[in-house]
Amino acid sequence: MHATKSRIHADLALDFDQFDCLPDSLVLLILNKLDDVRSLGRCSAVSKRFNVLVPLVHDVCVKVDRVVTVEGDLDDAMNLCSPKPRNIISHFLKLILSAITKPFHVMHNPNGTGRPLFPQLAHHSPVQVLKNFSDVRNLRVDLPRGDVGVEEGVLLKWHADYGSSLQNCVILGGTLVNCKPAGMEHELSSDDNGSMPESFYTNSGLKLRVVWAISCLIAASTRHYLLWSIIKDHPTLRNLVLADADGQGTLCMGTQQLKEFRESQSSASACSNRTQVPACNMKLKYAPYLELPGGLALQGATLLIIKPIDHGGSSSRKEAEAFVSGAFDGPLSYAVKALMKRRTYLLEMNSF
Repeated sequence: MHATKSRIHADLALDFDQFDCLPDSLVLLILNKLDDVRSLGRCSAVSKRFNVLVPLVHDVCVKVDRVVTVEGDLDDAMNLCSPKPRNIISHFLKLILSAITKPFHVMHNPNGTGRPLFPQLAHHSPVQVLKNFSDVRNLRVDLPRGDVGVEEGVLLKWHADYGSSLQNCVILGGTLVNCKPAGMEHELSSDDNGSMPESFYTNSGLKLRVVWAISCLIAASTRHYLLWSIIKDHPTLRNLVLADADGQGTLCMGTQQLKEFRESQSSASACSNRTQVPACNMKLKYAPYLELPGGLALQGATLLIIKPIDHGGSSSRKEAEAFVSGAFDGPLSYAVKALMKRRTYLLEMNSF
């Protein structure tokens, strides 16, 4: 008997990749759901088709893993540009600018040089990461941490809208946020109508809030400066958000604001790597104590609403209130709504 030889034939149906049947538009829709630039990078290595499609995605999120120091003197960066203060408040702001160095000195370079860390992006710069993307419309960049150092228990959050320059900024702060002890009720004065307590002035309370405001504005203007190259290199952008992993600050630019930015001839401040902060009006609202949802309590609650004095195309009051009320989520949104009912105090600061 002769042994029969059997042959194994490949099943052509198994060699056919069903994924190839999907249209490019559907694949792009899936890739847009990923948005994380690292995940998109891995996808581009899967096949030639993916390598062609990944650069065409509309939604991208870049998470920056480190920041490095920026050459230059922080003291120079915080000198007011106007040589003469226009009023007592402006003069007061100028006198306390040196106090701003403290929160920024919390962030040091690991090499021990002691230089403050402004987020000059390098190593994995968003500009470099995004250079292969040709049709980005919605971009989010997340820094590894907030820009302003605060002590433990202190709350400091900010949200800013930018075009060619600052358009709106809202800051929410508190000297202490903690859990409200069970069964304890905070007693408010029966004649409390939103007025500032005398201690707010005598115990440097006002000075602290002004330092918060200027620190957050410097952080926002520095982030705005970092976006210049990205906006220039990506004319398809419609929405841009620059935030941080700590959730401390968020800078936003929409379609009209990006258009304004591209058409402007604005330049960065000559003394630092940031755009210039224009002269601003600032509304301050304060509550000694606020009870928040979820069993939280906020002491020294402060809301700062900042708007440039000469901002063109002024928005309506309704739009301004919508910006403030929508700046934060969760319990912080409740805090903003509660503070909006408090008395308003007006301050003014020069450009710096």
